[in-house]
Amino acid sequence: MLELIGYDFFQRALVAVVLTGICCGLVGVWILLMKISFITVAISHAALAGGLLALVWHRPVVPVAMIFSVVTAGLLAPLSERGRLHPESSIGVMFATALGVVFLVMGVVPEARTQGLSLLWGSLLTVEKMDLFVLAGTTLVTAGLVLACFKEIQAVIFSRELARASGIAAGVFFFLILFLSGAVVTACLKSIGGLLVFSLILNPAAAAYQITYNLKKMYALSCLLAILSGVAGLVIASLANWPAGACVVLVSSFIFFVALAVCPKKRRGKNYVGEKGLF
Repeated sequence: MLELIGYDFFQRALVAVVLTGICCGLVGVWILLMKISFITVAISHAALAGGLLALVWHRPVVPVAMIFSVVTAGLLAPLSERGRLHPESSIGVMFATALGVVFLVMGVVPEARTQGLSLLWGSLLTVEKMDLFVLAGTTLVTAGLVLACFKEIQAVIFSRELARASGIAAGVFFFLILFLSGAVVTACLKSIGGLLVFSLILNPAAAAYQITYNLKKMYALSCLLAILSGVAGLVIASLANWPAGACVVLVSSFIFFVALAVCPKKRRGKNYVGEKGLF
């Protein structure tokens, strides 16, 4: 195991899981508390559709996938408002559309299947420097938004209507949350994979929610548990010669069930928080 640390590919993988843990941990808190967990499934399939089309068009995968995922995220709010749909319904529409594009491309262009599978499952051990730059940039922007606009995001998470009534540009922050969710999913596409990134975003945040209601602590715990999942999963995958992305996700699931069993919180009421709690 110690010998692997000396290899560049393993060092890049370690940096990737740390960056992935931070950005997924932060976004996971937003998605969990806003109760729109299905959004990551829709966005990941939109990114996958963009990645497959990029392969067919012989274009760089990440930029095209980023465009598709961000556009999908940006369309969710207008689709909900114009169609008077529940957010989950609009997410379902976008998910079905993205899934249709994925199957169409893989059916019409058979040679895209092999490369498409790598985007489905991801490959931590083949992460390149450019992938790390994308992850680092996405992580910095996400963390910067949390630090600079903590109270505004807190208000939007709790209630967009109340935030708007308080003079906060709730729509702008909601769009930023959706856009960054799309960016994070795309940044993790090559390392974790389109099918697995959903679990890495949700599991650490859900585990942190079992431990604390305090939003600051929840951010920190979610990131910490996501990083722990990444590092432990990478180590297990290296020792057992198993797929790294799958190991990372399974470790995050294990951590959630441990948190659920060890730290069951007694809620006194729906969304009860306490004097120094979340809201």
